[in-house]
Amino acid sequence: MRSLLACLLLSGSIACTATNANAPASAEAHAEGPLPFIPDDYARALADAKAKGVPLFVDTWAPWCHTCRSMRAYVFTDKALAKHADRFVWLELNTDLTQNATFQEKYPVEFWPTFFIIDPREEKALLRFAGSATVPQLERLFEDGERAYQGGATGAEALLARGDALYGERKPAEAAEALSLALAEAPADWSRRGRALESLLMAQYGAKQYVPCAQKAVVELPRVPRSLNLANGVLNGLGCALAIPEGTPEAADLRHALEAKAREVLAPPAIDMEADDRSGLYEVLVEARKQDKDAAGAKQVAQEWLTFLEGEAAKAPNPEARSVFDSHRMLAAMTLEQPQRAIPALEQSEKDLPQDYNPPARLATLYRLSGRLDDALAANDRALARVQGARRLSVLSGRADIQVARKDTAGAVKTLEEALTFAKTLPAAQVSPRQVESLEKKLAGLKTPAAVPGAAP
Repeated sequence: MRSLLACLLLSGSIACTATNANAPASAEAHAEGPLPFIPDDYARALADAKAKGVPLFVDTWAPWCHTCRSMRAYVFTDKALAKHADRFVWLELNTDLTQNATFQEKYPVEFWPTFFIIDPREEKALLRFAGSATVPQLERLFEDGERAYQGGATGAEALLARGDALYGERKPAEAAEALSLALAEAPADWSRRGRALESLLMAQYGAKQYVPCAQKAVVELPRVPRSLNLANGVLNGLGCALAIPEGTPEAADLRHALEAKAREVLAPPAIDMEADDRSGLYEVLVEARKQDKDAAGAKQVAQEWLTFLEGEAAKAPNPEARSVFDSHRMLAAMTLEQPQRAIPALEQSEKDLPQDYNPPARLATLYRLSGRLDDALAANDRALARVQGARRLSVLSGRADIQVARKDTAGAVKTLEEALTFAKTLPAAQVSPRQVESLEKKLAGLKTPAAVPGAAP
């Protein structure tokens, strides 16, 4: 399922290595699975694909991305995928690593995870799919990518392939037009209607067509059977509704209509989906209540969400799988204004995954919100010792927040200046302009006279 909220690289988000000694435990997940993924070597994978005459499948992921970790822990390990091993050349790219910036310059990543199917003959993205997928969904993506590679599709299938290719080329508005035509031309029982709707809504989101996206979801979703496609469409549609600028006349009605559909999806009978996907629906429901300024309603959903996450984490087969739920447990506890509820889980993750920077980075936030400022600073130190690449900016931003809470304005200013200096050393493709802008805004706020204790008015 694609989460339009959680998968975005948002400034300050710790939510969704060149040297293996510093890589988090999740880096080994693909190595244990049935598909022969090549780690972090695009040139080698491209050459292999050209030599074998098959497309290249690329999983772009990041250690901070809970959906990426869910895919690696629960989906890519499924033995049912073994029969597809020779269908593509398989490549996994950790976007925290600066060595992968060249790929991101050619194929920008806006949501995590994003899966590409690339024609190695032209280095052209035939398909770009953002978010998670079940094994059956992956198998349909394999079919669609292979069909696009071979050519010859007609009618709605050809329009779907064209929409996929345009989205892969970062032309979301043109992709949305082609995908809309595919839905209009296809028969009512078209087997790819649900997938085409998901892709259309994602393309409209990418084109910032938030109102048309939400409207299309309201119109089309009743035609989708109770299935994972329905859940995906609801999530994408509500994500669009939440992105509609405040004050737009139809925003509230669209949001409420899609919020009701999300509650239907979560209600019995249960739709077969990964726990991380179900968690994404709770997340957008919390955001919907917040946009209605309904704090009590947001807390009610967050309580249900956290109870669900705690139950799923208890069933996880190993620490890596359990850590999938850490960021959402943190968000739910913060919404409840009970950050201490998530602390034991994060402390356990840090103990079980000692090379992973995420648990201490998240603990630093939870400790700060709980008033444990010395513990927060120590956890942040541990995260900084492990983190690499652009994610270091988020950890430094969190450190500045701790220093502000400790009334150490000078220290916070120094930390933010360090972060901005470090940002200039990173490849442009791996630095979010939004994150840099957030750091600059935070720094400017601290440098105003009112922010400095004892400064003249």
